[in-house]
Amino acid sequence: MPAGAVLTIIIICVLIAIAAGIAATLELRMMATRRQFGPEFDRLAGQAGTRRARAELIARTRHVAQLDLRPLSPQRSRELVSQWESVQEEFVEAPAKAAATASELVLSAAAERGYPAADSEQLLADLSVAHARHLEGFRRAQRTTADPRAASTEDLRQALLGYRALFYGLTDGRASNPDGPAAPRPRLAAARLPRLPRTSMPRLSRRSRPPERQGANQA
Repeated sequence: MPAGAVLTIIIICVLIAIAAGIAATLELRMMATRRQFGPEFDRLAGQAGTRRARAELIARTRHVAQLDLRPLSPQRSRELVSQWESVQEEFVEAPAKAAATASELVLSAAAERGYPAADSEQLLADLSVAHARHLEGFRRAQRTTADPRAASTEDLRQALLGYRALFYGLTDGRASNPDGPAAPRPRLAAARLPRLPRTSMPRLSRRSRPPERQGANQA
């Protein structure tokens, strides 16, 4: 085989190896982005494709890096959690009002952490960097509380749960400084949220049970 042909084959093999290496690196980076952003990556990828989704999320990460984010002090965290527990109590008597107050508490916690809470779209984009797993529940909660008259009690209960997940993500002090000490997280009181009615079945007495059931019990 002529030397020129051998050289051409070698060059082609090197180019294929380089292309494969680049593709593998891009795939690994894509997987890392998917792990970090989870459902937010999938949502964006479904709208604009995986490459544009990754580019958008990288841009969000750079923007958040420029923000002056800070954890809440332990005292402030306890104060906000105390307010949240009051909201949960209020839900029993006034579900729509409690859900609206929950939304305000989330925005307040975000603002105190350093997020631009006044711009709702930018806030969602910024929160996706450190709180992506809670973002979809927060979006659904916002849609529900935007028109509370059209929402059932169960819809409002789910909205409150969506707000709660993000609220505690914001008040534990870990998002802006993963390696730093976390503010103590006060214990959650049991959420007194109403559940859907459940039909209760009458209990059978021993005498009213079928004969074979009584025999099995005696055995």
